Amino acid sequence: MRKWKIGLLCADLCVSCNSVENKIYVHLNYTIPCVRLLNATHQIGCQSSLSGDVGVLHVLESEANLDWVLKTGPNPPYMVILDSTLFTRSIMMKLKTGSSRVAGVVVVAPSSNPAEGFSPHTTCPNENSGGYDPALAHCNVTVWNPLGNGLSYEEYDFPMFSLKDDNDTQAIKQCYYNHNHVVNGSSPQYPLCAMQLYSHMSAVTDTATCMRRNGINFSLNPEIVCDPLGDFNVLASTRPLNYTDKGHKMGESVVIAAARLDSRSFFFDIAPGAESAASGFVTLLAAAHALRNATQEAQPNRNILYAFFQGETFDYIGSSRLVYDMENKQFPLDLDNVHSVVEIGQVGLHGESKLWVHTDPVSRRNSSVNEEVGLSPYLYPSHLLNTHVSDFSQPLPPSSLQRFLRARPIPGVVIQNHNSAFTNKYYESMYDNAEYLNMSYPPNLTPEEQLEYVTDAAKALTEAATIVARALYTQAGGSDPIQLQNINVTQMLYGFLVKSNNSWFQQMVPSDFAIHLRERPTNFYVGVTQQHSEPTLLVQYLLANLTGTTVNITQDNCQNQREGEDDKESKHIYSYMWVQGAAPPNSTERVAFCVRSTVRLSKALSPAFDLEEYTSKDYSTWTESRWKSIKGRIFLVASHELEMLTLGVGVAVLIASLMLTYIISSKADILFSSGREPTAATY
Repeated sequence: MRKWKIGLLCADLCVSCNSVENKIYVHLNYTIPCVRLLNATHQIGCQSSLSGDVGVLHVLESEANLDWVLKTGPNPPYMVILDSTLFTRSIMMKLKTGSSRVAGVVVVAPSSNPAEGFSPHTTCPNENSGGYDPALAHCNVTVWNPLGNGLSYEEYDFPMFSLKDDNDTQAIKQCYYNHNHVVNGSSPQYPLCAMQLYSHMSAVTDTATCMRRNGINFSLNPEIVCDPLGDFNVLASTRPLNYTDKGHKMGESVVIAAARLDSRSFFFDIAPGAESAASGFVTLLAAAHALRNATQEAQPNRNILYAFFQGETFDYIGSSRLVYDMENKQFPLDLDNVHSVVEIGQVGLHGESKLWVHTDPVSRRNSSVNEEVGLSPYLYPSHLLNTHVSDFSQPLPPSSLQRFLRARPIPGVVIQNHNSAFTNKYYESMYDNAEYLNMSYPPNLTPEEQLEYVTDAAKALTEAATIVARALYTQAGGSDPIQLQNINVTQMLYGFLVKSNNSWFQQMVPSDFAIHLRERPTNFYVGVTQQHSEPTLLVQYLLANLTGTTVNITQDNCQNQREGEDDKESKHIYSYMWVQGAAPPNSTERVAFCVRSTVRLSKALSPAFDLEEYTSKDYSTWTESRWKSIKGRIFLVASHELEMLTLGVGVAVLIASLMLTYIISSKADILFSSGREPTAATY
């Protein structure tokens, strides 16, 4: 009974504490932080102090209003709230310079894209990891991303968060206008509305430092402070490859068809990558689907290897790893087996934009490479309706092909929607989304109707996929007639850029993955090596369904990578996947089946981490800091004088209580004595 009462008392106290906290603080529900990344030379991104940073709220209304934050405001440090239109390099550099008066920054994400464009990436993406000498490197010939302001590659000494423009954000602004807003130049009166942001990062300085700290084992549970960026490449071939037999394959000639899977933005969990990533890999998925029947019915002379690279945003992690594995006999092919490379980049078409075919001027100095590139069907006008060929003297745009060319001269082309500078106004930003790719739907459509609706983006990418498939098949040595339908492209775009939790994706994935399908666009940030990212798994499942075949075997055999109890060999050349399938009409039970394909996952981890060369200039060295807590909250803060008065009263009460306790204790024998009856004598 006593234990029960003590437990009930503790529970009451806990509820009381939570109740008090809820009365003091308003917690922010949707907070997306800027996090810290590191490479061989420095760190970028944002962080808070260990206990979080606190500042008085100030809603920035214009750049002229910065003086209040940086100079004249009487209650620093300030937590600056700004709309996306004010999230510019000019303002951010001023806030960074005056960081002693800035506790943090909160950017309110808009409901629509800014018309003028916005790219927080640099003007020359991956400029230090391409394959060119100084004369052609560093965008000396072409500035590829002229709108790039470089904000994503700066270091900030304060936390930065993104908030949706929703009820929470309106409550924050209302708190500011009720308590902090300056009226007629007079200082606001206490209590003031304040915010606290937690985003403390464990790693500091650079990758070499954090990886060295990872290796320090002073306890049974050593603290890991950073992790390498990376994931898995998704690969498939039109003819199966034996993955237990590494190295050169005699008589095997392969055309690599490549696209990138990743993107990024300034904030951690917002990387829609509609044009920078999705337009390219959806086009390649559709082309692979179109080629399935053709390559099965009449195999071309050359094998086609579909390669979807992860981590290309961060110095070509995925492609450099595949090249490294080929060079070191860690892959079923080597570079001698590579006939050519065809890369699909940003191919979303806007207005009058066209597809452009880019080639490498350096490798074409090699006569055999130049001859092979000249024979490429991608350079034939008959294959490329509405397509142009870029100037042969212009270097390649940022592309995975550069990592192959860095190893040796290989014939290759890169297909993009721009001739020189990017047409993508929102490269590597939160605005590179479905809206920008012109994925608009008529009002009042149900989700299922949207899934089937053919948008302008789907029409454009279907045209691009048809071009790619026809020319790719010809390049591999086959004949032509290939035509796609809009429907696959439509559903893929909807699944990646609107929401993955839809009926088409559900029937393509295993049942244990179906619960992870989301009601939001896919986040294309590469993440760290400990986990498979959402786009990697989705592309793996889609590629298997679109290029594989259904086999009539049991679930047990399928999941054990075999076609029968005694089958020991199939797992080396095929992969088997048990997917949940669709439900027949008038039924809720799905009809699951087994898909056999050549799809494989290949490690997309920079060779620098296997070689422990954390200051490498040849390979990506990007890592992501770990953190313990990401959160934010607002509350009212009293004046400094009132806080000191409260502290003084508290100290006085403490001293008085100690003195009273001492006096009572010293006089206890007098204060608490009581007359006692004499003990009865016994005889």
